Amino acid sequence: MGYYRIHWLVKLQLLYCVFPSWILVSGQIRYSIPEELQLGAFVGNIAEDLGLHVKELSPRNFRIVPGPNKRFFDVNLDNGILLVKETVDREQLCGSSLICVLSIEAVIENPLNVYRIEVEILDINDNVPHFPKNEIRLEMSELAVPGARFPLECAHDPDVGTNSLQSYRLLGSQYFGLDVETRSGDEKLPVLVLEKALDREKESTHRLELIAKDGGIPPRSSTAQIIITVLDANDNSPVFSQSVYRVSLNENVPKGTMVIILKATDLDDGSNSDIEYSFTSHTSGTVRELFDLDSKTGEIKVKGNLDYEENNAFEINVQAMDKGPYAVPVYCHIHVDVTDVNDNSPEVLVTSLFSPVSEGDVPGTVVALISTTDKDSGENGHVRCQIPDNIPFKLNSPLKNYYKLLTREELDRETASKYDITVLCSDASSTPLSSKKTLRVEVTDVNDNAPRFKQPVYTAYVMENNVIGGSILSVEASDPDVNANGQISYSIPRKQIQDEPVTNYVRIDSNNGVILSQLTFDYEKLKNFQFHVQAQDSGVPALSSNVSVDVVILDQNDNAPVILHPLPEYGPTATEAMSRWAEPGYLVTKVSATDADSGQNSRLSYQIIQATDPGLFTISPDTGEIWTVRRIEGRDSIKQSLTIIVKDNGTPPLSASMTISISVVDEESELLSDAGSLNEDPGFPSDLSFYLVISLALISSTFLIILIVLAVKVHRNRTRLGVYSCALDTCCCCESRHSLNGIQRASRNIQIPPNYVEVFGGDPLSQSFRYETCSTLGSTKHDSAFSKSERVSDEGSRPETSAFE
Repeated sequence: MGYYRIHWLVKLQLLYCVFPSWILVSGQIRYSIPEELQLGAFVGNIAEDLGLHVKELSPRNFRIVPGPNKRFFDVNLDNGILLVKETVDREQLCGSSLICVLSIEAVIENPLNVYRIEVEILDINDNVPHFPKNEIRLEMSELAVPGARFPLECAHDPDVGTNSLQSYRLLGSQYFGLDVETRSGDEKLPVLVLEKALDREKESTHRLELIAKDGGIPPRSSTAQIIITVLDANDNSPVFSQSVYRVSLNENVPKGTMVIILKATDLDDGSNSDIEYSFTSHTSGTVRELFDLDSKTGEIKVKGNLDYEENNAFEINVQAMDKGPYAVPVYCHIHVDVTDVNDNSPEVLVTSLFSPVSEGDVPGTVVALISTTDKDSGENGHVRCQIPDNIPFKLNSPLKNYYKLLTREELDRETASKYDITVLCSDASSTPLSSKKTLRVEVTDVNDNAPRFKQPVYTAYVMENNVIGGSILSVEASDPDVNANGQISYSIPRKQIQDEPVTNYVRIDSNNGVILSQLTFDYEKLKNFQFHVQAQDSGVPALSSNVSVDVVILDQNDNAPVILHPLPEYGPTATEAMSRWAEPGYLVTKVSATDADSGQNSRLSYQIIQATDPGLFTISPDTGEIWTVRRIEGRDSIKQSLTIIVKDNGTPPLSASMTISISVVDEESELLSDAGSLNEDPGFPSDLSFYLVISLALISSTFLIILIVLAVKVHRNRTRLGVYSCALDTCCCCESRHSLNGIQRASRNIQIPPNYVEVFGGDPLSQSFRYETCSTLGSTKHDSAFSKSERVSDEGSRPETSAFE
């Protein structure tokens, strides 16, 4: 018997090796192999069947995906052959199922593809039918009538198809025959049939042989001995209402759930009708663990946890026997179908993860491959996966239970440098169960951001006479990129400033953006200049941006005032002339000065620091006009000397001084001659004249404001002023004895004489003067001079006239 089994196995393996079977169905490859193949046995040329070249298997990382069936098979990457890795026992894997298929998945990358391979395990006749016991003992009453049937425990063969149990044969008796009943699932139950009445007195014991044989080639069989003891007793056996029962249970029923209540009846009385229920001797251990049978009531209850995924059906064999003498057992068969419920959450496995991902990758780039399984069946085992909508990724299912995680749009590392993507997989049940898997995807940087300055324009204020190499400003730019893409260097593009390169003026530290001076600035030569700073990152290609820098030079009080008028004629002294008959408030001359500085550093004030007669003259501190305070008296010298100092308002202040010699003359003609000489063009340079015009305009405006203020003050203090009358008809004037500034305090009540004359030169440096003569001139001359004075005053500077309004 063993020889034929081995011989058939060898023939079957040789046949499989010569004609390997594979089928490509719906993108899947299917092989068929017999069970019990030795390790390393050939399953199929998977590389050739999938259309892959052997040389690309290793570089493209061809592999079997981990799973419950991976342990049985492996791939030789050198030749593309699928091999047996572990001995396959079909009965252990698939039990009594007619079809036994193992599914495995293979993955290859670059590009990513998933293949499903099914390997059908063919049954070989490697199991002998066997009875639960080698010896079957029966007790029969001699009252048993011919035709009585005695079910026997059937033999079991784990093989399937023709290799399973096919027939029984009975040997050794003329009293008994054998009938075979076919139950559900093609189970064959041997029934011993009494063909001839028994007579205990003739033969109390009968010995029979029951042979069970399968349909394999060669067939295999086993024998059980039947020993029948003829008894004299109970002549009625229990009877079940039906021989086969069918029950359906959900797999999640609680322990103690009632499965069925068996009821057998016995026509006898007393102990002969008292029935006891029990499992038959060949009831499996699994059934005994999961179900409980009450021997008195016939109730079968659930006592274990049912699991559809492990067993979806159970066969329970129960016998009923009365307690009378010579009792004969009867049997029934309960078929329990287990209904699937959604009690298994999907399992999520990340097969491949390609992280990090570049932010410059195109949409549709594969990030990960995810596989799902669910042990439940039907809709309960149909898995669907999803990811949040607010992330730039999507899921695509190229094959059932497989998903590709793809980029939906271009990624931006500056917005998010990493993503924790939660994949939620749920089954399709009405009460779905779900599982989560979180994948971390890192995003690598590309140089897609140019440096950006913190300000649109920078302005630096630098004091003139600065130190060479000192810092004047710091610019700062930022770049959201990282590493070399975010490393910034600063530079100044080439530019000409006053026909010189900008680098002659400033330079910049390329690392920190600090701008340093390259020379000492002079406000009087250069008041401001502009240039650009460029910030560039170290990416490839490099990106850059520019910002404008405006450098403003601040003035320092480094220039002393320069006196422009009157100009000295003899040595350091300037000469002027005035009439002896001049009234108080007579304009002797005007001192004009300029300062190359600006602002407060160029604001000038005038002061008389020394005079021959201190009480005779006064000077306006703002305009530099020298006025008489009183009349010239006989005791006064005809040569008056004034020392004038001009100061700026800087810190510390700078000054210039000059001496003016004033000649007191008697004749008006001499005065007019001198005034005419003042009208000549001094011939100053045109540039200096331009500055003088501006200075004089500023001084005049300031003086006008001061005169208005003084006029208000004089109006308030007029009661304290003394009034003086002139004996002549030419003029009268007033003089304050308490005035701190005689001319400003007295000017409010000064009457302008009709012979007042203002003389203007064509050059901006020309000064205006006022002259008066005594009334010895005729009335016609008086009126003419007055009219001329009005006309000239209208065309000239208003500040002098305003002083007397």
